[in-house]
Amino acid sequence: MHSTDLPRCSWVSADPLYLAYHDTEWGVPERDSQALWEKLILDGFQAGLSWLTILKKRGNFRRAFCDFNPAVIATWGEDEVATLLTDAGIIRHRGKIEAVIGNARAYLEIEANGGFDQFLWNYVDGEALQPRYATHVEVPTQTALSLQVSKDLKKAGFRFVGPTIVYAFMEATGLVNDHLTSCHCHDRVAALKTA
Repeated sequence: MHSTDLPRCSWVSADPLYLAYHDTEWGVPERDSQALWEKLILDGFQAGLSWLTILKKRGNFRRAFCDFNPAVIATWGEDEVATLLTDAGIIRHRGKIEAVIGNARAYLEIEANGGFDQFLWNYVDGEALQPRYATHVEVPTQTALSLQVSKDLKKAGFRFVGPTIVYAFMEATGLVNDHLTSCHCHDRVAALKTA
């Protein structure tokens, strides 16, 4: 149980699932390639929806997408897409589902050439950016860096990876620590070593 009395980032609702996600996952540097890929895919599904919607369906997404195993998903075709389009437990968007298959193939290519984790963490020289924002209005929705990462991911074959999605992903996976300085998680996350 996460206390609602602690100071947090202003975007967090009182929903227990959201509180737990903010307090234990969001902004924590992620170094596992497959976990990074899963979070990028979920951020793509979130476009146009609330993150809480995705959190509530995350277990369903993991079931439907074989625990986000890119080696399995890369082999899928129209039969799997058709099956997923009937799954009420996930977001049934043909373009996003088809993108997951292509993104799995692009992921495997990057993973075979140095690792998806290295590909991403090289943008920040292996250490999370620490902008130290005091208010939510200071936090950008995209940056020059997220634009560059977005372009490079698209060049590698990824879809649903625009600069705003990429920036949200960078925040979620700890490439940038956007916990507000007043948030009880800020200093703990800032102290985590990523390398």
